[in-house]
Amino acid sequence: MPDRPISPAFGTVVRKHRTATGLSQEALAEKANIHHTHVGLIERGERNASLDVAYRVARALGCTLSALIAEAEKHRR
Repeated sequence: MPDRPISPAFGTVVRKHRTATGLSQEALAEKANIHHTHVGLIERGERNASLDVAYRVARALGCTLSALIAEAEKHRR
């Protein structure tokens, strides 16, 4: 069985953390220094975040990139 893409799971985790911290997509985008539409695309799994962008998103959410990825791997199964 082939592995499913991780991007949708990563987006789900980003949305979960963003809403838990009370940030809008626009506020997260500003803190991560990315365009606000990029946040929506990541959250819907329509855009693969580069490592640099994923790192900035994690930092803006107050967590580590490794924690977000580990959580996304659990959601992916």
